[in-house]
Amino acid sequence: MRAHATSIDELLLTTDRLLTGQHIRTTSASRHRGASLALRTALEIAVDRRLNAALPGLGRLSGRAKLLCLRCCTGAEIARRTKAVWSHLCLGCHYHQYEIGPSRDQVRAWRAEVGELVEELRADPVQR
Repeated sequence: MRAHATSIDELLLTTDRLLTGQHIRTTSASRHRGASLALRTALEIAVDRRLNAALPGLGRLSGRAKLLCLRCCTGAEIARRTKAVWSHLCLGCHYHQYEIGPSRDQVRAWRAEVGELVEELRADPVQR
């Protein structure tokens, strides 16, 4: 596993700051996309750490492949929730001229879900 320069907790804090918009001079749409990207990165780091602890050497796999492997080292429900929120975050952090970006409420809901999943992925016992 490669070293991550930013911790999960720092990314979650960045998300919280982007959602409050304090001292950030940009549009709300940009803040919401940035928060989505920070959340996706935090979730990917948590998945990487969980997989590396259970099945070392999976670092070169794509994000989708890692999410499929997650079922092997955590409960099916956690793996399903992780894949679902990751998919939403992928859509939320990409700019499309013809789409409205994620709303503040959507990003807040994703923040809550990612916070819970990060804690569940940090837990040692496999939940099946």
